[in-house]
Amino acid sequence: MFVDEVEIHVTAGHGGKGALSFRREKFVPRGGPDGGDGGPGGNVFLVAHANLNTLLNFRFQKLFEAGNGAGGAGSNRSGKTGSDITLRVPVGTQVFERSVDDPAEYTLIADLTEDGQELVIAKGGLGGQGNARYATSTNRAPRRTQPGLPGDEKDLRLQLKLLADVGLVGYPNAGKSTIISRISAAKPKIAAYPFTTLVPNLGVVGLSGDRSFVVADVPGLIEGAHEGHGLGHRFLSHLERTRVLVHVIDISSTEGRDPVEDFTVITRELALFPGRDATGERLQDKPIVVAANKIDALDDPARLQRLREHLQRAGIPLYAVSAVTGDGLPLLLEAVWKKLAEHAVTVGKSAADHADN
Repeated sequence: MFVDEVEIHVTAGHGGKGALSFRREKFVPRGGPDGGDGGPGGNVFLVAHANLNTLLNFRFQKLFEAGNGAGGAGSNRSGKTGSDITLRVPVGTQVFERSVDDPAEYTLIADLTEDGQELVIAKGGLGGQGNARYATSTNRAPRRTQPGLPGDEKDLRLQLKLLADVGLVGYPNAGKSTIISRISAAKPKIAAYPFTTLVPNLGVVGLSGDRSFVVADVPGLIEGAHEGHGLGHRFLSHLERTRVLVHVIDISSTEGRDPVEDFTVITRELALFPGRDATGERLQDKPIVVAANKIDALDDPARLQRLREHLQRAGIPLYAVSAVTGDGLPLLLEAVWKKLAEHAVTVGKSAADHADN
């Protein structure tokens, strides 16, 4: 099961209390204070793992507590450190912390985008000092100690955003899943009815010359997706990190929709979605390639021609393909690779200009 958003509560361990103790040993009068310090509490870690692709592990277990530090003891013995806990999350997980003042407000505190990236999400409390710490020349028998400090306690929201170079977007049943199954080893569910794909799918596309890129197939979008219709806002968020978008449009008349209108609606939904990637780029600003799919079932060539003319006016490349037969897919993939290379140069230049300013 694919789960891309969960809320959890984490509590770091409390520090152990300092000990109140005096050395009592035969033939050693007035041995003095020897109370040890309490041990620190355990930490809560988040670690990103590339072999995970869902937050399912957090769907049923919501509370996570690290171990408390042990109290100090006589003979200047410090307490044992509380046990840490490590929570494994997929690469691409964003961590939001709930505001203490406004429970409805969350603040982004981390974005785990690399395999093995580690974050101390909740720090354990310090152990308290034992009375041996307070001995002075004028106070040789202190009875003062410290309690351990409490560990951090936080309400968190974990949100997974897939890491992919290319995102496939379009209406339900446009053929996105068939395309990704053709160009990669991904095996999404494919059927002849809308909303067959209920969760995003990732696939690796290999080209000649050891070239490759990762493509994401998100569930079909409908009008109003940016407002959450058909869970569109959740699906659109997975496209934020992509570098190039491929609009997959059903060019046949089997669904009874107009291809130009389909392109217009999906483009409008991308423009209305407020999300941005790490560089500040919005979905509407990403490079676009259009795949006119199902040419094997094209019964009216005028439909393809109208879409081609509409896109030519906007300077958007169109590639007629058939996901079923594979026709046109090699040209489409080469065009996507070219867009990826161009986008990398553009983003790099933009980042450099921003740094200069």
